Amino acid sequence: MIFLENVTKSFTHKGRTNYVVKDVSFTIPRGRSIGLLGRNGAGKSTLLRIIAGIMRPDRGRIIRDAYVSWPLGFQGSFHGALTGEQNVRFVARIYGHDTEALVEYVEDFAELGPAFRMPVKTYSSGMRARLAFGVSMGIHFDYYLIDEITAVGDANFKRKCQQVFHEKLHDSVIIMVSHSNATLRKFCQAGIVLENGTLRYFDDISEAIELHDFNMKA
Repeated sequence: MIFLENVTKSFTHKGRTNYVVKDVSFTIPRGRSIGLLGRNGAGKSTLLRIIAGIMRPDRGRIIRDAYVSWPLGFQGSFHGALTGEQNVRFVARIYGHDTEALVEYVEDFAELGPAFRMPVKTYSSGMRARLAFGVSMGIHFDYYLIDEITAVGDANFKRKCQQVFHEKLHDSVIIMVSHSNATLRKFCQAGIVLENGTLRYFDDISEAIELHDFNMKA
């Protein structure tokens, strides 16, 4: 499981403090994939980064009793001066994964061709997303964090992404940010609504979507 213990994260803009979460204690359960909903600017992507350990909370702590991915859709972990292959090797060492096996998997999966051995700073956003998706799918995580992306590329590549994604969900769960209710209903059973620094959990994703839609009209 993932435990948030008295977690606070805020940003100050033009003298005004905006809270992503304010003194939140919360347990993110295993066994049910979760959709994370909230209005634009509520801090959904920030919360994913805090859960992943990419960003620190102002106060409180995150306890991860599980392997948690970085957010798919966030490619800030790649070093632009290194090639795609070199970035994959670095990630493999960090996570204790078989380096050659991960390189082989990602090279085949991402379908980057010669660009796999070119600096990542030369990549388009779509190429970075392919690399990030391939690396994430090549390593087993208990929780996959998904930030507004489930597949990139042409129709054939999208089908391949969907297939491997569903395979991962047999023994892992996801925490997904998406503006598409249809996507959330497809992949998630439960939901969390982020609003004004608080979290509300629902066992039924439809109830979370209903509350979010109500908040958007208010």
